[in-house]
Amino acid sequence: MVCIPCIVIPVLLWIFKKFLEPYIYPVFNRLWPKKPIQQSGDKNAGNCKGAGTNGLPTKGPTEVSDKKKD
Repeated sequence: MVCIPCIVIPVLLWIFKKFLEPYIYPVFNRLWPKKPIQQSGDKNAGNCKGAGTNGLPTKGPTEVSDKKKD
């Protein structure tokens, strides 16, 4: 048997997302507007080689400079 919160919570979340959020979100958006993120001058600071801005590997070719060349 499934517990009551396992049924009620997803239904309440769906109702909130579907019907209430479109009316509530614009109010909060006006109260707390997003501030632009200041970026430093060095764009590669903190990023690994071959990683995109989100830290995941990029699809393009990457250089491997750690291997010995004969």
